[in-house]
Amino acid sequence: MTLKQSPTLEVVKACCRALDDKKAGELAVLDVSQQSSITDYLVVASATSEPHLRALGIELEKVLDAAGVRIVGSERVQTSGWLVVDAFDVMFHLFLAPVRERYALERLWRDAVEVPVGPLLGLAPAKAPRKAKAPARPKVKAKAPVKRTAAKGATKKPGAKQVGAAKAAKPAKPAKPAKAAKVAKARASRG
Repeated sequence: MTLKQSPTLEVVKACCRALDDKKAGELAVLDVSQQSSITDYLVVASATSEPHLRALGIELEKVLDAAGVRIVGSERVQTSGWLVVDAFDVMFHLFLAPVRERYALERLWRDAVEVPVGPLLGLAPAKAPRKAKAPARPKVKAKAPVKRTAAKGATKKPGAKQVGAAKAAKPAKPAKPAKAAKVAKARASRG
């Protein structure tokens, strides 16, 4: 995909590079121009801590100011883990990772077109646009199959060796008193 050059996309590129330089995590750019009447792009990124979140916000404001873009509004509640910067055609949402996972903006805007970040950063050739995807959920490990044994009361062929549940059904021989004391002493030393 060839990204259409526009003044707004140039601002998005500059801001994405600045956020990437400041070690913002999981940078995502969504083209919401077909779904929203208030903005064209959403830029979503993660911070590792509250101070990192503040630093990303400050850097973002510097880049927008240098590009001559007017900031319409900025909202951040102390210790909320979420910073929003509205630059009219672009809205930036910076989150702490758990807060980003909770609000899942990418899932909310799943009809938007995800803009590949690599070409914006000058890293890789662009691929075809795709729908925005929600953050990955942890995979659940499959349980091991249960080994089935012969049911109690199953008919036994004459001369067949006894296995499985039938073998377990045999009563154990009573232990000799001296041997039982040794076994108990060995178990106590292990545990």
